[in-house]
Amino acid sequence: MEKDLKFVALLDCYGQLLTETQRDMAELYYCEDLSLTEIAESRGITRQAVHLIIKQAEGKFKRAESKLGLIEKFSQLYSITENLRQIAENIEDSELSAELLQQINQLAEL
Repeated sequence: MEKDLKFVALLDCYGQLLTETQRDMAELYYCEDLSLTEIAESRGITRQAVHLIIKQAEGKFKRAESKLGLIEKFSQLYSITENLRQIAENIEDSELSAELLQQINQLAEL
């Protein structure tokens, strides 16, 4: 099972959908970069059990994202925000540019 950074974003977004055990092991695997073996040894369970729990968590992430699409929407919003930031920086009216940048920064904080 190859680690995929998109699961870190999915964990941040949908982690509350997981059981405590699934969330804990997913965090150890994706965020702490522990191996399946290291997680298994620390929990006193088999490597296969850890693998199964993480696969179940990944399945929940994929189902939630396919239904809700929050990560995709966030990615699009980020792209639009960056485009607006570039436009604002090229506006010659410094007051208008500053106001637009302030609004963009507030949007980015959401």
